[in-house]
Amino acid sequence: MFDTVLIANRGEIALRIVRACRELGVTSVAVYSDADAHAPHVREADRAVRLGPAPSTESYLRADLLIAAAQRTGAQAIHPGYGFLAEREHFARAVRDARLVFIGPPPEAIAAMGSKTEARRLAIAAGVPVVPGTTESLRDAREAREIAERFGFPVLLKAAAGGGGKGMRVVREAADLASSLDAARREAKNAFGDDAVYVEKYISGPRHVEIQVLGDAHGTMLSLGERECSVQRRHQKMIEEAPSIAVAPDLRRRMGETAVRAAQAAGYVNAGTCEFLLDAEGSFYFLEMNTRLQVEHPVTELVTGIDIVQWQIRIAAGDKLPFRQDEIAPNGWAIECRITSEDPANGFLPATGRISYLRLPGGPGVRWDGGIGAGSEVGLHYDPMLAKLIVHAPTRDAAIARMHRALLELTIQGVETSRDFHLRVMEDDEFRRGAIDIQWLERRLSSLTNVAAPPEGEMAAVIAAALLAEQERLRRVPPASGLAPNGTPAAGDDRAAWRLAARRDGLVEG
Repeated sequence: MFDTVLIANRGEIALRIVRACRELGVTSVAVYSDADAHAPHVREADRAVRLGPAPSTESYLRADLLIAAAQRTGAQAIHPGYGFLAEREHFARAVRDARLVFIGPPPEAIAAMGSKTEARRLAIAAGVPVVPGTTESLRDAREAREIAERFGFPVLLKAAAGGGGKGMRVVREAADLASSLDAARREAKNAFGDDAVYVEKYISGPRHVEIQVLGDAHGTMLSLGERECSVQRRHQKMIEEAPSIAVAPDLRRRMGETAVRAAQAAGYVNAGTCEFLLDAEGSFYFLEMNTRLQVEHPVTELVTGIDIVQWQIRIAAGDKLPFRQDEIAPNGWAIECRITSEDPANGFLPATGRISYLRLPGGPGVRWDGGIGAGSEVGLHYDPMLAKLIVHAPTRDAAIARMHRALLELTIQGVETSRDFHLRVMEDDEFRRGAIDIQWLERRLSSLTNVAAPPEGEMAAVIAAALLAEQERLRRVPPASGLAPNGTPAAGDDRAAWRLAARRDGLVEG
C-alpha cells in the first residue's frame, strides 16, 4: 500500500478520497487554488499544497504543478477524482513518466476509450452492440447529410473527444444540419480542444443505463451492476439510482457481460463505466466508456457493499480483487440527488454567495458527500455541484420516501440550490412509477420548476421570520465546520484554526 497519495481535485470528490485514504491508513495530500484555501477538503486532508490562482487553467489543470506537489510531499501516487485531468491521457502518461502511480486506467486505455469514435471501433470489434453511426469524424456538411439520409432523421451529432452534452446536437431535418454541425464543432473545440464530430442515429425515448466495472492488474474484470441515469437536463445527469427499475436479472447479466467485454478490449484496469442506451424493447446499445470514477459511484457502493474508491487505490497498489462475479448482486435500492448551486426557477442559472447556514440530514440510510460547510464561498470558477445526497433503503418506494425526508431536513442558506427541485421530483407520480427516459425531465421541467410564489405579504413574513431565525442562530450556535460566518476559524476549534493558519499566505503544507 502507498504511504502517501496526492488528490488532484477539489470539492466533494477530494473529500471523499481523503476519507478513503484515512481508512486505509494512507496519508492524504490535498491541493487547492486561492478560491479553495478554506475548503473542507483542504482542512480535512493530512497535508495541503497551494497550486495557484482561482482559474482552473492556473491551478487544477496544471499537470506540472500537480506532479511537482506530489514529488515535494513524497506521494507515491496521484488520484485524479473526476473532471479536470481525470480522463486526460497526457496527464496519466506524465504521472507515469514521473515514476508515480496514476490511480486509474493506463494511459493507453484512456486513449482507446477517450475518443468516442475509437471506442465505437473497439466495441464493434469486440461484438458489443452500438448505436448505428459512423466510426470516423465528419469531414463536412455534405458528408454529414449523406450519412444522415442513409440512417434517416433525426440524427445526433456528437463530439468525438468529450462528454457531458458538450458538442452535441439533435438534428431533425436536413435544413438544420449544416448550422448544427458548425455549432457542435465550435462547442467541442471550446470544451475539449478538438472539433471532431461524428453522427449517430437518434434513438427516441431510451433510458440511460450504465454499468460500473472494476478490474485489477491480475486479469479480473467484474461488473458491479447498473445505474439508472435517465433523469437528465441537457445531457447532464441530475438524479441517479441503482439498480434500474427497467433491468431484470437476465438483462443485468447480459449488459454486465457486454461491459466487461468492452473494458477488456481496451486493456482496462481500475474503475470505469460503460454507458448504454436501453430501449423500450430491452435492446441496449453501447455509447461510450468513462475512464474514471463517476459522480454517481455512491449508489453502486451502497447496493453492493463495495467501496469503489478504496478499491481504486488498492488496485493501483497492486492488490487483487477478492470478489467473484456470482457474488455481486444489488441489495436494496439507492438514489442520489446532485445538490447544485443553481436556481431551477430561473432556468438553472448558476448562483453565487456565502453559505451562511448548513443543516445536514441524518438518520438511517442517509449519506452526504459534500464539499461545503457553513462559511463556504460559492463562486463561478468551478462546476456548480456542491454535494451529493444519497439514500439507501430496502425498496425503491422506500428509497424515494427516505430521499424526500432527507431533502426536507437539508437546509442551505445564503445561496440558491436545487434542493426544492429534487423534492418535487420525488413527489412526481411519473418518477415514482419509474416511467422515465432521457427526455422525461425536459418534458416535465416546467411543472417541476414553475411553482407559484406566495402572496406578497406572506412572502415578506416568511423572509422576516427567516432573517430573525438566522440572526438568532448566528448569535448562539458556532458553525459545525469550524468557520465563523466571516470565514475565519470558530472560537474553540483549535484544529481548524491551526490548519488554516499553517496554510495561509502561500504556506504550502499543513
